[in-house]
Amino acid sequence: MKLATLKNGSRDGRLVLVSRDLRRAVDAAPLAATMQQLIEDWDARAPALQALYAQLNEGRVPQAFAFDPAQCAAPLPRTHQFVDASAFLNHGNIMEQAYDLDVKKTPGIPVLVQRQSDDFCGPTDDYPLIEADNGDFEGEFAVIVDDTPMAATPAACAAKIRLVTILNDVSLRAHLFRELQMGFGFINAKPATAFAPVAVTPDELGAAWGDDGRIHLDLQVSRNGHAFGHPNGREMDWSWGELLAHLGKSRNLRAGTILGSGTVSNRAARTVGSACLAEKRALEKIEHGDSTTPFLKIGDRLRFEVFGADGQSIFGAVDHRFVPFA
Repeated sequence: MKLATLKNGSRDGRLVLVSRDLRRAVDAAPLAATMQQLIEDWDARAPALQALYAQLNEGRVPQAFAFDPAQCAAPLPRTHQFVDASAFLNHGNIMEQAYDLDVKKTPGIPVLVQRQSDDFCGPTDDYPLIEADNGDFEGEFAVIVDDTPMAATPAACAAKIRLVTILNDVSLRAHLFRELQMGFGFINAKPATAFAPVAVTPDELGAAWGDDGRIHLDLQVSRNGHAFGHPNGREMDWSWGELLAHLGKSRNLRAGTILGSGTVSNRAARTVGSACLAEKRALEKIEHGDSTTPFLKIGDRLRFEVFGADGQSIFGAVDHRFVPFA
């Protein structure tokens, strides 16, 4: 299934099913009024939605309407928990080499950070930027899970993944190193996160939802219409199940928990490009002694999108412009 949340003036929006080609949509109510309601009661509500989704793709839903990503909020406009990982060690290795960082890491233990989850941005919303704070972007994959009991195995955790999407984890680098050194997590460095219009069930990824628990797809990133990078999700150093098992080692994960992958990064970054400015700037510093790629500027437009084997967009695009903070 493909699902989206349309803005309707409420905090949680209006849940809709979206056709596989992202052209048509139909209201999910009365089967499920909101994404949170669906996630919290997935087993009871999803089968009927799956049947309606099949009819939508076959053109047999008279009440279907044109799908417009500009009307979308984040698939989950707010949720109880958002955790971000740094699951591509290559990204951290590049940053450490460029800036001679001494990062204390435990081998085999993923880095996770608790994030704010009360205010997500939609895929085409203008994004207010405080320009002096060295604005950056981070293209990521993300999963949304059902209730997952404490100490569940990686396989059991993977079975609780209900939806997959992509996001732009906006970062203000002027604050990031200071907050890292304080050790308690990000506050000023991490403003609101922007999500793609559509979240999909893992089966929509086909063979790209790999047996290794990773997403074998390129994340296409562009800045002001120019290709910036297309790193692939297959090089994640932990599977989604392993990341969720670590997150839930000593606590339950409740329905609607979102886990981000962290910046998608490949060892061939010099060839395939990057999913964030900091990584590209770090590579420039390593190779040339200085960084030349500028941080985000007012008026910049970013686009993040993933295409399947058939060439069709899977999640739709995060496609937003940075505007002055008023």
